[in-house]
Amino acid sequence: MTRSQQPALTAFAIGMIGLGILALIYGDFAMVWQPVAPWVPGRTVLAYASGIIMLLGGIGLLVRPTAAWSVRILFPYLFVWMCLKLPALFVAPGMEAVWLGFGELAVLFAGGWVLFARMSELPGGSPLAAITSQKSIRIAQLFFAVWLIPIGLSHIVYVKATADLVPAWLPYREGWAYLTGAGHIAAGLGVLFSVIPRVAAMAEAGMIGVFTILVWVPRVVAEPKARLPWTAFFISWAIASAAWAVAQTVAGKQSAAENLAAEKSAAA
Repeated sequence: MTRSQQPALTAFAIGMIGLGILALIYGDFAMVWQPVAPWVPGRTVLAYASGIIMLLGGIGLLVRPTAAWSVRILFPYLFVWMCLKLPALFVAPGMEAVWLGFGELAVLFAGGWVLFARMSELPGGSPLAAITSQKSIRIAQLFFAVWLIPIGLSHIVYVKATADLVPAWLPYREGWAYLTGAGHIAAGLGVLFSVIPRVAAMAEAGMIGVFTILVWVPRVVAEPKARLPWTAFFISWAIASAAWAVAQTVAGKQSAAENLAAEKSAAA
């Protein structure tokens, strides 16, 4: 990671550490964001194991000698975590909420993917080396972009629920719900079709970050002993950090074309 990319990595690590601590405190998964059914054998043990992975993985990302191994462990963990939302897409494909739920974790996974590509330091002969290439990072960016669209649509489909999350001191709360929904969609399309893609990706990270601060920080302050506000805060923080990590890999249109040309030249 370059020095300019370090803050996003640090923020991502803090998100993992916070979620890990909550899992160990409550002996449970991250509520609706980690939908592990009650009937799963050894569920409590798995919840503690999940907490340990996130806590130690997050700490490991902050220490240079352990960063590569930490991201190697967190990458498949985030993939499995994202897949917990897959069954809902098949059970209720017509419900926009399930696409939102998957989209949030897809953004989180995309951030883990680009960190894995940049930091895993895999040997050349590794079967996973292919997903650390510049082409793989571009695929992660596109994956990130696609899933911003259902996140934005959820603000429009569930406008009242979204407006209820908007701080009461802001005027025309429904207008903010529509505006942020359009913003998520525009950011996704901007990255997807390379229309000022870096600006679009950074704007997305900024939107989620502002949401985290304006919505969940006041609720944590109001209910410091409640589980939901802390869980939602760290989930939102981690997703914002993941979007930031992806955004820092997105180049301007000309730079992206130059990078692709250089990669093709190297392959030849």
